[in-house]
Amino acid sequence: ENDGIAIFNTTPKGDNHARALYEYAKNHPKWFVQILTAKDTGIFTDRQLDEIQQDIIKRFSANGRSESEAQAYFDQEYMCSFTSPVIGSYYGAAISQAEKEGRVTGVPYDKSVGVYTFWDLGIDDSTTIWFVQAIGRELHVIDYYENSGEGLPHYAKYCQEKEYTYIKHYGPHDIEVRELGSGKSRREIAKSLGLKFEVAPALGVEDGIEAARSIFSRCWFDSKKTYRGIQALKNYHKEWDEKNKTFKTKPKHDWSSHGADGFRIFAVSYKDQIVRTSSTGTGGTNGPWGGVKPFIEGIG
Repeated sequence: ENDGIAIFNTTPKGDNHARALYEYAKNHPKWFVQILTAKDTGIFTDRQLDEIQQDIIKRFSANGRSESEAQAYFDQEYMCSFTSPVIGSYYGAAISQAEKEGRVTGVPYDKSVGVYTFWDLGIDDSTTIWFVQAIGRELHVIDYYENSGEGLPHYAKYCQEKEYTYIKHYGPHDIEVRELGSGKSRREIAKSLGLKFEVAPALGVEDGIEAARSIFSRCWFDSKKTYRGIQALKNYHKEWDEKNKTFKTKPKHDWSSHGADGFRIFAVSYKDQIVRTSSTGTGGTNGPWGGVKPFIEGIG
């Protein structure tokens, strides 16, 4: 209004508001935007940067923190990386490893194999859906969807418009809570819309996080279709206690929580079926989920 200017100087911290501002500005003709890493500015020599990096690793180690966290900090603060996991990320190291091993790439839908979906159902915030196929012992994460402010009919329509053939849909245990207005549970409402849900085991958050960590090595992610979900996994992190200068034992609730919670539904549902099948001795070796036959009965 007054022909003034605004200057925003930021340091990346995951895929947050600074990234959104950068993406907006770089495509806007009236904005000037620039990323300058420590190498671009020339303030430090390569040798000095290497010394700084090693010093950060030593300082993190002295405080009981991992080398991967130290590397993430260096990448953000000195190399201006928006894709580096945030400090305290639960899955940052696992996603970085998947990227290094080429498991974040193009992952096509195999029409000969059914698809499982895993949901985090929001009421006042986002609902997320992960789409997964089991190909031998590999878990192909082929798609991801996230939206907010929509009811179950929207998500049912979205899934049904996909070309996928579904095996089962898994949701959190609170899907069976009855709503005051209709007297029906969301599981019953979903069934009337053509979505037959199974209820995931009600494990604690920490147990669910460990279950998720345990299956990452078998996961392949479609880099385009699951981009938003991958960023959520990278940004899902422990809450920092500023007073005591340490991480709290619970995750920080922010935009990344919804995608991470949906992935946790995937992990605990998968792990539960492996345990139950192993205990009954009914597992095979060639079917989906490593031959867990009870897991694939019926089309949802």
